[in-house]
Amino acid sequence: MPPSVTDLVPVEDLRIISTGNYELDKKIADGLPLRSLTLIEGENDTGKSVLTQQVMWGAMKQGLSVDLFSTENTTKSFIKQMESMSLDISEYFAWGYLRVFPLHIVGVEWTKDEMEEILLRLITSIKNSPAQVAIIDSLTLFTEYADTDTILTFFTNCKSLVDRKKTILVTLHTYAFEEDTLVRIRSICDAHLNMKKALMGDKYVMMLEVVKVHGAKKTTGNMVSFEVHPGYGMKVIPMTFARI
Repeated sequence: MPPSVTDLVPVEDLRIISTGNYELDKKIADGLPLRSLTLIEGENDTGKSVLTQQVMWGAMKQGLSVDLFSTENTTKSFIKQMESMSLDISEYFAWGYLRVFPLHIVGVEWTKDEMEEILLRLITSIKNSPAQVAIIDSLTLFTEYADTDTILTFFTNCKSLVDRKKTILVTLHTYAFEEDTLVRIRSICDAHLNMKKALMGDKYVMMLEVVKVHGAKKTTGNMVSFEVHPGYGMKVIPMTFARI
């Protein structure tokens, strides 16, 4: 069985999910609160999936099990992506600590009613799963077919699962939502992380802004910049000269 810190700290006594990256944890109040709903928002290629993968790694290292609902990857491509970040999840996957559910179905024409049913099934799956952590990466695919009320109902249902000791992370693309809808979604969530790109010298780096983390002991509003290096993973870098 993969090693975990739960030999020292029982799962029921955990309060936060570490990302497994010390520098990153320092910027987000030592980690994300357990049993919370987190929104990770940003445009294309700003590092949303990379961040969720880092959180998954930290969660499994702490002995938590994770369900990933992905519209971005198949199971095979996801495992390869994790390997490229030097995050070897093969044992966790083999032991059932991680389950991957690809959601992108090619050639299906969804209607509003069908999308509402799919989102309800997703909530039911999270509710009935033994996994403590659920990650939806990303919700954007569903916005073309679902109306605002359906999306808000989905987030409200996610929040109700937090009371059932679930930890849920949802990524979405900012451009896919009206501003009024985004404001309401952000208000429902316990934590809100905003991903951006910044120009540093002659290259772009990814930036993470901690907008809010309910219950955090440390001040939020921090920003951290990072790069992703093949074979190394996330590397936090100084952002003194970064221009957004």
